[in-house]
Amino acid sequence: MEKRIPLATPTMHGEEMRFVQEAFDKNWIAPLGFNCDGFEKEIAEYLSGESGEEYHALALSAGTAALHLAYKLAGVKRGDIVLCSDMTFAATVNPISYEGGVQVYVDSERETWNMCPKALERAFGKYPQAKVVSLAHLYGTPSKMDEILDICNHYGAIIVEDAAEALAATYKGKQMGTFGKYNVLSFNGNKLITTSGGGMLVTKDKAARDKAFFWATQSREKAAWYQHEEIGYNYRMSNVVAGIGRGQLLYVNKHRDKKEEIYKRYQDGLKDLPVTMNPYLADSSPNFWLSCMLIDEKSSVSPMTVMQKLEENNVESRPIWKPMHMQPVFKANDYITAGGKSVNEDIFARGLCLPSDIKMTEEEQAFVIDTIKKCF
Repeated sequence: MEKRIPLATPTMHGEEMRFVQEAFDKNWIAPLGFNCDGFEKEIAEYLSGESGEEYHALALSAGTAALHLAYKLAGVKRGDIVLCSDMTFAATVNPISYEGGVQVYVDSERETWNMCPKALERAFGKYPQAKVVSLAHLYGTPSKMDEILDICNHYGAIIVEDAAEALAATYKGKQMGTFGKYNVLSFNGNKLITTSGGGMLVTKDKAARDKAFFWATQSREKAAWYQHEEIGYNYRMSNVVAGIGRGQLLYVNKHRDKKEEIYKRYQDGLKDLPVTMNPYLADSSPNFWLSCMLIDEKSSVSPMTVMQKLEENNVESRPIWKPMHMQPVFKANDYITAGGKSVNEDIFARGLCLPSDIKMTEEEQAFVIDTIKKCF
């Protein structure tokens, strides 16, 4: 294929320029501004839907910044144990180290590839002092929220929900990014909607949102001079970037629907091969951010074989997230399974992320599917 088929890239519609142009026209391109205010309000309203629940959002420079502030709000301090999703991107857990916390990684279950409730229960048995759980929804697939919430409530633990990959996904009709006490979204370039870079902290607690705003603006006190009584950060989103996000948000459901169409075409096109697609619960609705396949353990074909064949044909694919407990930087951190073999190590060994760009044509996807078939 002459044209490169990418994994996932931004999809712009032109509507974004209306908000960006307004920022230029008003010469308001610095951090803070009407687009930031508007983006926060519109995200909070989107997450609320028809539930009537009130959320407070804070637009920030990155999802990582939002996670850092979420862990600070959750009270993570030096030496504190945080029970974490193991199969995720490093940004989910790195900010715990910023505050001196200690990550303990929890294995996944096979029904969603997300944190296993049984393993989480075992983790609390070993670390009953843990008061924060860091939960990520892999590839936009909702976790087993009822079970996880019950466990966390029993142990009095706060959930920091990393919904960076899960905007527009729902669990029993409720939006992801609303289940934790502190919730995080990402608008990185490959996400469902993008601001080119940026993130959002979401909470029902307005005082917590305002405290995070204070930290994100260098903890500047209300004084005529520059007064600082706490350590702060330069984490605010720019008014221009927020304008892109406002234009993108208008298309969030359309993007999600396109992702689902891609997933279903893979599911149908690969049904005769010894592979399965990334699974989800019947009472959840993923956003299908990335379509992934898992090769049967009896097959002699490896993900790297498929990845190499795709690359030879100018098609981008990627391995499944390498579990955090397998990362050299976290080699000393504990890892808890449900009692048997590691689910995450198995998924990592047999899984592959497939091109899921919503601009990919049906003909291009058919080419991807045909290329995969040739590997078997």
